[in-house]
Amino acid sequence: MSAEQNEDELTRLEEEGEIAADYLEGLLDIADLDGDIDMDVEGDRASVSIVGAELDQLVGPNGEVLEALQELTRLAVTRETGERTRLMLDVGGHRAARRAALERLGVETARKVKETGEPVKLAPMSPFERKMVHDAVAAAGLRSESEGEEPNRRVVVLPV
Repeated sequence: MSAEQNEDELTRLEEEGEIAADYLEGLLDIADLDGDIDMDVEGDRASVSIVGAELDQLVGPNGEVLEALQELTRLAVTRETGERTRLMLDVGGHRAARRAALERLGVETARKVKETGEPVKLAPMSPFERKMVHDAVAAAGLRSESEGEEPNRRVVVLPV
């Protein structure tokens, strides 16, 4: 990709972040919630975070409200730009903490599989969660695959 294409892509992702931030600010106002919005570009996607106190209701049990809010935000961005977005939303650091926990799970499970030589099936996870585990397992030098159907799709860590 040329420098000009990289710059165009960065501009597009920054625009997605701004659209998402405007949408989320409106939702926070309607819900009468305090929160600051941070925008960034991480790799090949826009990343938006809502930070502040008392945001647990925007995360919900097992991150279910956060997932729904992310989908609504993606729809708002897609409606505005006419293009599908891979925007990532975090609230109160929940997704960042979950990412760290999933990376630890991937490393620990890979260690167990290396020791026993037996495959290990993990609990069902969202696509985001599975990707974090797959990446950690690969970094530990093992293979993993997903099996099952949503919402019961899970990671299986395989021996060499």
